[in-house]
Amino acid sequence: MRAGDAVEIRGALARLRRATGLPVAFGGLMEPGRRHVRISELSGTATPSLSSLAVTRGSGLGGKAVALARPCAVTDYSVSRQISHEYDVPVAAEGLRAVVAVPVVVRRRVRAVLYGALRAAQPLGDRTLGEAVQTARDVEQALVVREQAADLLTAAHPRPEPGRASGADWEQVREAHAALRALAPRIADPVLRAELLAACALLTSRTAPAAAVRLAPREVDVLACVAAGATNAVAAERLGVTAETVKAYLRSAMRKLGVRTRGQAVVAARRAGWLP
Repeated sequence: MRAGDAVEIRGALARLRRATGLPVAFGGLMEPGRRHVRISELSGTATPSLSSLAVTRGSGLGGKAVALARPCAVTDYSVSRQISHEYDVPVAAEGLRAVVAVPVVVRRRVRAVLYGALRAAQPLGDRTLGEAVQTARDVEQALVVREQAADLLTAAHPRPEPGRASGADWEQVREAHAALRALAPRIADPVLRAELLAACALLTSRTAPAAAVRLAPREVDVLACVAAGATNAVAAERLGVTAETVKAYLRSAMRKLGVRTRGQAVVAARRAGWLP
């Protein structure tokens, strides 16, 4: 479990309430090595009754969602015959009736559960359920990106020493650098994004980039992809832009570096300290 994952859950609950209009949302992460979700994040609650509640796999609505790895909903929690009732007391203390629980599934493993609830016994419509599921999907994507970033950060350290590393070692470093640059713009968490960019800096020259050459972040992103052997189309896919945009950034970088070809641009960028 990473600290940033809890922050992601907190933000998702706020988005869930906005998207669905549900007055209450709560959720938490699966605890490592355990069979339960720990409710750690609350939004719109009136009491602390749900705080730190451990929801065991298969028990209650959330536990059922974990066991089935799919969304589950009830119109009236306290009398529903679709679930077990181990958690009736804290749910009743909060006054919740209609509840939906959506698992967050990453790489076929449930990582968290998001709940949305009403204090009235009424069916939750398809739109509400659809928005809840979409919020969980957004969290899944964010957690996947975080895991990819963490893997790349691990692979990026320690940095090979010039003159001691093989050509294959340096190619791996360059590929990691390009992947990190491509991931950074997709990270909503500014702290994690800063960590990624800091890792990128560790992979480049030990000296600061030449003051005479100032490249924009996206120009460096494109050059990093080119240095890793990517075509314009592949670079565009990695960076989430069009091939024409990639060409424009590449032309701009080449102009600043005073070169005429892609290969010359990569060499010049490395000499200037922008690329490993």
